[in-house]
This record gives sequence, structure tokens and C-alpha cells, in this order.
Amino acid sequence: MPAKIRLTRHGRKKKPFYHIVIADSRAPRDGKFIERIGIYNPNTNPATIELNFDSALDWLQKGAQPTDTCRAILSYKGVLYKNHLLNGVKKGAFSEDEAEKRFQTWLTAKEQKIQAKRDSLSNAAREAAKEKFEAETKVNEARAEEIAKRQSKLAEELAASEAKAKGETVPEETVEQPVAEEQAPAPEETSEKEEKTETPAEEK
Repeated sequence: MPAKIRLTRHGRKKKPFYHIVIADSRAPRDGKFIERIGIYNPNTNPATIELNFDSALDWLQKGAQPTDTCRAILSYKGVLYKNHLLNGVKKGAFSEDEAEKRFQTWLTAKEQKIQAKRDSLSNAAREAAKEKFEAETKVNEARAEEIAKRQSKLAEELAASEAKAKGETVPEETVEQPVAEEQAPAPEETSEKEEKTETPAEEK
């Protein structure tokens, strides 16, 4: 039976990471393997892949069959494309120098795509942090305004209560003066009363 390029699971529950290994196709998934050629961690964005390129290419040349996930990983790292170019060199389709030139062109374009993805992710994270900061700033400003309104309202209520307390003492002094004036009769009114009382006595 041919060897297979496949994954063995490691890590804790719901946080797995995988070793890329060369194993016999009859061996269990996490059982004995021939060689470990890399690591695959899907928990990061983009996924972290560490691969021994030459060893993986050598095993492909020997006829090892990758699983679907490992095929995608090898394609992502360019191992399958390099294997395709080497097979073209064996058939005489082009020279080894041309194969290397094509591979380097592909590798440069691939690295640019990966870097563009990382930049877009970092920009998105930066924008999200900026929006979060602005939202928190607005909330803090609204809270500060509400606190300022409450403090001004309390100050107005306190000033009103103080004014009311002062206003209760002032009328007590002003009320006594009109009462004293009402008790003292005017001199003109008393003379008129005396004339009225004297006239009936003379008539009699």
C-alpha cells in the first residue's frame, strides 16, 4: 500500500492544530507515522502553515498520495505546482531553468496575494477598533452631558431653596409697620369726630 500525506490531530477541545505527516495508509489517524513534514494551524487568520517543502516534494515524487486537506495545503504552498513543473521537465516539455523561472514567478504572485490579505485584515481590524473607540467616546460624552444637566438642576434647586428660606424672614419685619400705622389714628379724623360729637350737645 502506498504512503499517504495526511494530518494528525493535536490540541485541546475546539482548538485543534495538526501535524502534516507521512504515514502508511493502513495506520490509524493519530497512530504511527513515518515522517513529520509540517504543521497546520487553522485557528489563526490566515491559517498558519509550516511545511518542509523539499521533503514534501520528494515524497510526492515517490508516489505518496495526499488527502484532500493536505492536497489543498500542498497546492497553497506550491508543492503541487513544482511537482507538475518537474514532471514537465522529465517529459522534455521545457528545461529545468524555465521550470524554476515559472515557479519563482508563481511564488512571487502568491506571496503578494498573501500579503494583500494580511494588510486587508489588519486594516479591517484597525477600522473596527477606530469605530469602537468613536462609539465609546460618544457614549462618554452623552454621560458627561447628562451628569452636567443633573448637577445644574441640583444647583438651581439649591439656589431656589436658599432664596425661599431668605424670603420667609423678610416679610415678618415689613408686616409690623403697617399694623403700627393703622393703630395710630390720623389727627384730621379725630378733629372731625370731636366736631360731630359736640354739635348735638349745643342743639339740646
